[in-house]
Amino acid sequence: MTRTAQELLDAVAARLAPDPAANPLVPRFADGTAHRSAIAALALEQRSVIPADRRSFLHLAERSAAAGEAECAAFFRTLAEGETLAFERLGALVAACGVDKADADAYEPSVGCQAYPAYVAWLALNGTPVDVVLALNANFAAWGACCATLAQALPVHYGFSDEACAFFAFFAEPAPDLERQALAAVHAGMDRGLDATGTALRHGKLLQRYEAMFWETLADPTRGL
Repeated sequence: MTRTAQELLDAVAARLAPDPAANPLVPRFADGTAHRSAIAALALEQRSVIPADRRSFLHLAERSAAAGEAECAAFFRTLAEGETLAFERLGALVAACGVDKADADAYEPSVGCQAYPAYVAWLALNGTPVDVVLALNANFAAWGACCATLAQALPVHYGFSDEACAFFAFFAEPAPDLERQALAAVHAGMDRGLDATGTALRHGKLLQRYEAMFWETLADPTRGL
């Protein structure tokens, strides 16, 4: 039986869905037991992650357009635009953590947190665009769920304002346009004979593992040394 593009997206997302209980830090934010320093570290790591991911998505958009894969190009351009919007919201979070510009600029990113954008950059250079669409779509579902938890927990347990939590709220919001673009990209890929049973899942598994490393490092900073 031939699967539809939506069924393929859903199947890959289901295969790659992480166990929320395995996250070593987000549940501690949810109940208010995580130290505030972990919030600051998360925000400071994102100052490096977001610009790197944005450049990777723009490169993927360029590669897709050059290959005649307009649907993938549109998906990646939307991702890049989203990273720009997210970065605009990040400053308020950093400030709410009590970190001034000098300290933020002097911050040394952790290997465990920066492995994720490093792999996204690898995908930008080497990945087949539609495979990357499938892998990222699954990964963003997990990231969005974590951000939704933080957007709800930080005002309650840590006294953060709505402005300070806008970064997390942005990623937690539904993105119907992006979902439609992912669907269009996968549908077009299937029309070209896409076989996503292997490569997309391998990409997705690595993305999910690098995302897990991000949270593990924040929970235990010595892991990132």
